[in-house]
Amino acid sequence: MNRLHTFYCVLTCAILGSSFTVSRSLAGFPVLTGQALRYTLAAAALALLTTWLRPTGRELLRLLGVAATGLVGFNVLLMYALGHADPAAIGTIVGASPLLLALLGPLQERRRPAPRLLLAAAVVVLGAVLVQGGGRIDGKGLAAATGVLVCEAAFSLLAAPLLPRLGPVRVSAWSTALAVPLLLVALPFTGEVPRLPTAGEAAALAFLGLVLTVVAFVCWYSGVARLGIERAGVFVGLVPVFALLTVALVDRVAPGPHQLLGVAAVSAGLVLGLRGGSPAPDAGAGRGNQDAWKAPHAPHSSSAPAASPASPGSSGSSSASPSRASTSPAPT
Repeated sequence: MNRLHTFYCVLTCAILGSSFTVSRSLAGFPVLTGQALRYTLAAAALALLTTWLRPTGRELLRLLGVAATGLVGFNVLLMYALGHADPAAIGTIVGASPLLLALLGPLQERRRPAPRLLLAAAVVVLGAVLVQGGGRIDGKGLAAATGVLVCEAAFSLLAAPLLPRLGPVRVSAWSTALAVPLLLVALPFTGEVPRLPTAGEAAALAFLGLVLTVVAFVCWYSGVARLGIERAGVFVGLVPVFALLTVALVDRVAPGPHQLLGVAAVSAGLVLGLRGGSPAPDAGAGRGNQDAWKAPHAPHSSSAPAASPASPGSSGSSSASPSRASTSPAPT
């Protein structure tokens, strides 16, 4: 069972990391409008995959928190940060999320963080920094990027207590549905002018809604429910690795020596994090979603860095130069 959920986490990171080719086609599309369309499509698709179960008032507040931070706040802050920093610099800061989850995940459950997982997360973060490199950033960009990091972590932390009863599909469905009106309310304050997508942009939004959101969100939350927040969080370091691999394949950009060293560090951190016993929640965690599917687990999801899973996580962008690949966090 743990192997299956490990696969879910890796698949989530692969989708987030490789989604830059789709996100690049949305570089000229209004960001929040695109997110609203993406989450509307995702919420509709997720509603077809689950049976009805009304959340309690407290659960609804948590779901609203997931939508406000991990989905809406992530994208608004990322959009602001990109005006004050290079994507690689933002990605480096947001790349610290495995360490944040390894620390805050256990504290949320009133237990001590596992030293081995803290060390594993630190190694993974170091590797992610080497893969992404650095770049220009000012004070406002640093503050906004830190906010993106907090929102990325909140995407998992706020949702984790909901998973045993509601299950990954319902949590994903409710959070994406609640994000849509929040995005529409935020639109007037950003100065963004909504417009209809072109055929190419509509196809990209469909991919982000059905694959990056539906598949990645459900797979990520399934992994969190079974493996625990801090253990699943270590996998976030794979997002820049998959982004680097995609850049190398699509744009034919050879990774530099420091990036290859970063990949090795991420791999070492994952091996360390997966060794030994798991501090995962009790075996009953995640059973609340056994009736969540009307169909088989077939096609099982901005920023995170999409990706959340965070993450992650979109209308995020990536650019590559002959010397290196520069990847922005993918908004959840």
